[in-house]
Amino acid sequence: MNTNTEHPLFLDLAYSQCNKHGESICGDAFRFEKSDSDGRVVAVLSDGLGSGVKANILASMTATMAMKFAAQPNYSILHAAEIMMSALPICQVRKISYATFTILNAWTDFSIRIVEMGNPPFLLFRQGEQIKIPFERLESERWNDRKMKIYHFSAQCEDRIVFFSDGISQAAMGTTEWPLGWRESGCASFIGEILGNTPSISSHELCNAIIKEARGKEPQRINKDDMTCASLYFRHPRKMLIFTGPPYDRQHDAECAKLIDTFDGEKAVCGGTSAEIIARELDRELKMDLGSISSDMPPMSTMPGIDLVTEGIFTLTKAAGYLEKADTFMPRNPAGILAEMMRRNDLIYFLVGTRINEAHQDPNLPQELELRRNIVQRIAGILRNKFLKKVDIKYV
Repeated sequence: MNTNTEHPLFLDLAYSQCNKHGESICGDAFRFEKSDSDGRVVAVLSDGLGSGVKANILASMTATMAMKFAAQPNYSILHAAEIMMSALPICQVRKISYATFTILNAWTDFSIRIVEMGNPPFLLFRQGEQIKIPFERLESERWNDRKMKIYHFSAQCEDRIVFFSDGISQAAMGTTEWPLGWRESGCASFIGEILGNTPSISSHELCNAIIKEARGKEPQRINKDDMTCASLYFRHPRKMLIFTGPPYDRQHDAECAKLIDTFDGEKAVCGGTSAEIIARELDRELKMDLGSISSDMPPMSTMPGIDLVTEGIFTLTKAAGYLEKADTFMPRNPAGILAEMMRRNDLIYFLVGTRINEAHQDPNLPQELELRRNIVQRIAGILRNKFLKKVDIKYV
């Protein structure tokens, strides 16, 4: 496992959503994928008319169609937009069909194209300062009330691109403090303040902070519209190493400990035996974190030089469940902390011991308590497909 290989810039992409108060389904839709053929990343945010199920249908249809068009190497933006607008069902109440969209294409050389129709304008931050990008207008003769903006520019290292639905820019509209809503300018000021205080904040954490701030401005935190925020962060990749399970041959214990000790990124050890091996080989004190004891999860431990020490299979299985749900806010338990660590890093290395742990062969244990090899493969698939992470697994 070579963890010291130089990697190009990494695109850290994440989004957060909050349903309109009282609704069980979000009227916004966000889709993204990475092309296997050219490595291009396509992301789409759509906001359906109204809220609830009808809005969700409009937004989901628009986002799905936009993804298919945008994934094609050479497509007509105007033609695609007209097809999407014509395909949407008509609202029986308002007699119109309407869903906004923001379509982003990011190529491997970090050239960017963004198409907006109806959504608040995206925000670009470079070196902590907001940058305005010129755009061209595109209008449809068939849909003359639908005007689009098209932006072309090249992203640079440490750039941030943030875009959101109007549930965020219109938060607190009608209140004494924000009669016209939070607006794009208020959101931009907030982002600038966050980047000034925590310039390395991940996209996931930034989106969460924006959603939380927007909801906090609503009276009694009751948001009157769906809120969706997406963020892209162009950065040098962050690395994380997860060691779980004792090596098959005990002679490899020292080798694994040395690899962990010299790793230049965040480190997690998942498993009691695994932690004891590292503590013994590195002569480190291993202590249980009494403050993490709870009724539903095994507690964490602490060890100098290791960022997170948890129980093994059960914690990994819970973390996989959190990642699959892509929860906006992770629980502050060992599995939630582990999942959050994986989300904020870009290159995830697994060092997996293959010695059989007899405790996990008990047929009375829950069926979802998968064997270590299977759960690591499951997590790797989630990280690659859902979060566009690069994952490397080595069995020892």
